[in-house]
Amino acid sequence: MIQTPDRIKRYRSAHERFLKPAIVNFFAKEFQGAFGPIIRENIAEALIKLVDEVYPEKTRIKPGQILWSALDKNTRGDSPNRRYKAVVLTIVSDEDISMLEKGAKKSEIKQKVIARIINETYQQGGILSMRDIGLIMVTNSTNISYQRIKYETKHRVVLPHTGVLHDMGSSISHKYQIVYKYVVEKKDPLKIARETNHSSNAVDRYLKDYNRVKTLINENKDIDYMNFVTNIAKPVIKQYLQLIKDYAQ
Repeated sequence: MIQTPDRIKRYRSAHERFLKPAIVNFFAKEFQGAFGPIIRENIAEALIKLVDEVYPEKTRIKPGQILWSALDKNTRGDSPNRRYKAVVLTIVSDEDISMLEKGAKKSEIKQKVIARIINETYQQGGILSMRDIGLIMVTNSTNISYQRIKYETKHRVVLPHTGVLHDMGSSISHKYQIVYKYVVEKKDPLKIARETNHSSNAVDRYLKDYNRVKTLINENKDIDYMNFVTNIAKPVIKQYLQLIKDYAQ
């Protein structure tokens, strides 16, 4: 007899906390024999669609979601006139539980959650910092940054957080991603700006910095000199140097 893996035993019942399984289970218990599993699934989907039409998502919080006060994306965290937006964030989804059942790495799920709540916040007019996410997930913000960068590198995206949009904090990966899209993928700066949630001016600035570093490396200048004359952070210069070494020589 084949034993059910422990991860499935542990997480399978967690699906019942979400609306669709709750509706399916309701019809299975209260109308035994009246509907088969496919009919119950169809009824559940139809009811959820009806609820979405009558009560839009912004008016309610679903299981697995929280209400968070995020910085308005049009203000800066270091501004004395900060404004905030109430946003609904999905901390646990049914798909996350399915990934746990399948034995996915916890770090992979964590990266997915981080990306999801960053995007959800931005879509609702807000913006999250790594400190915010660290508070939400009760995790050190340094670890959140590490997981976010891994996600961005793997998926070749730039998530819209404060380090990117406001050029705050220790975030440098977005600069690398922007230059990578220009040097390796040969994309137009305007397209890069759209794909990375940046202004055209910001993209132009990063490309200009990259070209300054490229000019200095051609003159055989060392990293200390580059940092002194350009005022570009050394970790960013190192990323640009790696790009030049790998793709631009």
